[in-house]
Amino acid sequence: MELKIDALARGVRIISGEESNKRRSLLNKLIRISELNGFNEIILPSIEPSSIYVNKAGKEILSQMYEFKDKKGRSICLRPEATATIQLLADKHFRRNKDVRLWYFEPCWRYEKPQEGRYREFFQFGLEVINPSSDGVKQELIALAESMASLKTQEFDTCISAKRGLNYYTEDGFEIRVPQLGAQKQVVGGGRYQQGIGFAIGFDRLMLCK
Repeated sequence: MELKIDALARGVRIISGEESNKRRSLLNKLIRISELNGFNEIILPSIEPSSIYVNKAGKEILSQMYEFKDKKGRSICLRPEATATIQLLADKHFRRNKDVRLWYFEPCWRYEKPQEGRYREFFQFGLEVINPSSDGVKQELIALAESMASLKTQEFDTCISAKRGLNYYTEDGFEIRVPQLGAQKQVVGGGRYQQGIGFAIGFDRLMLCK
């Protein structure tokens, strides 16, 4: 269940009991699929230099970032999404490595109007393939995203030519949408960027699927 406390910041939740158990069960299934397909966990920082997103995120995300100055006046933000950080790692540590497969499960933050399936603190589960050696990786990732979505629902639609709101994509991306969720129907979004290709699942939205 979600516990309501008036003193909490808007758009965040405390989750306990059966709901927490359901989330853990789904997460374990996503991890199992990922690791059976050769992906390894990566844990990312929650606070990052704001500059990471200036040339990568679209205007919408930039306007929603939780941005502040640290005690030395440096511009810092709470991570609004994960792929931009993966790209930095790819440039610095994986330039000569092919087919680096990573999965992550991370909280992210965006200042937007809270509603069911859209929170200011939310969770993303993602897969990234750095420097893929085959063009077939895109289809493999789409198939993996579909298998993950099918853990919760069978009436989803896959769009393989979707305009994504992030500037780092080098071509149209792909999405999985669940019409039953209404305005928050997109549960998966991904695509190709200079260093690789990947996707992220809106974990909170996937939990709403039946």
